Formats: sequence, structure tokens, C-alpha cells
Amino acid sequence: MDHAVRLFRDTDAEALAELTGAAIRAIGARAYSPKQVAAWAARHPGPERFIASAAKGDTIILAVDAGDTPVAYALFEAAGHLDMLYCHPDHAGRGLAMRLLAEAEKRAIVMGIERLFTEASELARPVFERTGYVMLHRRDFSITHEGRDVPIHNYAMERKLG
Repeated sequence: MDHAVRLFRDTDAEALAELTGAAIRAIGARAYSPKQVAAWAARHPGPERFIASAAKGDTIILAVDAGDTPVAYALFEAAGHLDMLYCHPDHAGRGLAMRLLAEAEKRAIVMGIERLFTEASELARPVFERTGYVMLHRRDFSITHEGRDVPIHNYAMERKLG
């Protein structure tokens, strides 16, 4: 199935929130413990976060299926921070993340952004590396969930543009 790429519309917000939760629970479980996945999923954004991000000028690029339903997305801020890259589990492994990263790079260059940077999960790290991102360091931190600190990690990464 071919996927179209387009920009976010406010009517996509609910689908993106659901997609994010599904990706964290299904894909995140491949590299993180059940406690880590629960803590991560509990802090994932609701629909209002996507509407607010778009309103403040963040760029949200979607991959959509034939019915125009979002199946993957990338969100980057004007300073070049790629804050989110998620793919619905039913559509993972089809190159959508790499396609969205390439589109984000094109748009960032047009905006005059000289580098994109992110905090990639254990599972997203290889995708970022394949598209030219360099790992700067591992980030170990905790997420407070159900009154306990849950240790988790990701990777600070960047890609210089231009």
C-alpha cells in the first residue's frame, strides 16, 4: 500500500494521539520493560498537544493511508528539535519513518534550520542512524509513574543539514 505524505490538520489530532499510544505500547515493548512502557505511555500527549503544537508553528508531517487516516508522523519545532516520530504498529517496517525524516529535512532546510536534533528511543535509533543522524550520547533518566521513578533511556542525536 502506498502512503501519501501531507501536513497536519486539526482534525488529525485524535488519530495522532491514538497512534502514539499504540506505537508506545506495541513497538516500545520490543526494547523496554512493561514498567517502562507503562510510564512512557502514561505521559504521551493527548489530541490537544498536537493542536497547540501546530498553532505555535511546529511542523507536523503525516504519512496517511488510502483513506487519509494518519499512520505515522514526525513533529519538529522551529529550532530544529525533532520532538516526535511515531508509526502505527500495523504500518511499521515499511520505510515510513525514513520517508518522514527525509521530508522533515527538506522542510527544515527551506526554513533555514541548520541541524535537526532529537532524543531517539532504543528502537528509533537505528532509523535515525540510517538517515544520517549521529548519536551524541545516551540519556538515562527517570519518569515518575504511579508514585515511583521508573528508569528509562534514549539517545541524543543530531543531523547537520545543508
